[in-house]
Amino acid sequence: MTTIPALPFHDGSSVPQLGYGVWQVEDEVAADVVRQAIEAGYRHIDTAAGYRNEGGVGRAVKASGVPREELFITTKLANGDQGFDSAKQALQTSLDALEMDYVDLYLIHWASPQRGKYVESWKALIELQKEGKAKSIGVSNFPIEQLEEIIAETGVVPVMHQIELHPEFQQAELRAHHAEKGILTEAWSPLGQGGDILQNPVITEIAAAHHVDAGQVIIAWHLAIGNVVIPKTVTPERIISNLAAAGIELTAEEIERINALDRADGRIGADPANPGF
Repeated sequence: MTTIPALPFHDGSSVPQLGYGVWQVEDEVAADVVRQAIEAGYRHIDTAAGYRNEGGVGRAVKASGVPREELFITTKLANGDQGFDSAKQALQTSLDALEMDYVDLYLIHWASPQRGKYVESWKALIELQKEGKAKSIGVSNFPIEQLEEIIAETGVVPVMHQIELHPEFQQAELRAHHAEKGILTEAWSPLGQGGDILQNPVITEIAAAHHVDAGQVIIAWHLAIGNVVIPKTVTPERIISNLAAAGIELTAEEIERINALDRADGRIGADPANPGF
């Protein structure tokens, strides 16, 4: 079984660097594929209230037979539940769906600046951590301005920031900001979308040199540059091959070749400064 490194949080906890994401996975499917992922060796599962599959994740965890304390479970606060009281209730609703007493990491899913509730939501997460319902707390899809504001208002720095990040959109400035603050960077959509990056000659040449596939090369690159990464797949073979990417060692030259693929216009998801939802 592939060994997955763990990265330390500044709050004393740690996170498996390679996890399994379930965005756009239906609840019943999630119950099956998450169980497969745990059987394959994943110990880090990433879900969200907005994915509507927390129940499936919870059932998979129970079916796996793996002790809860050996798993790292992340879920996220939906935009419509932002606010102090509503955020606290939202986590309880998520815990009920997951059939768990706590999550290892609770994230604000989007800053959603137009709502103006991200500071009070962050204060709620701080309370939830004190109550033990979330072992660690962080954010997702926050512009630097809002990230700095929640820290200034509370003195509490998120342990993790989950953002869109792939070879064609590397967010170097934001990653550097994280490093200064002691925040880990987690990549969503780590392989891009639509498969274009998987056909890039740089990626395919490196894959051929290592006798692996393009997706594995990209996951290995994320791990090499220090990202936490949560690729999603419902294909049994991919569940296994993505995990095996942790055993690939890229050369410094190969990493630099992938770094050079970054594009200013590479964003494929919503802009956190104005997501429109």
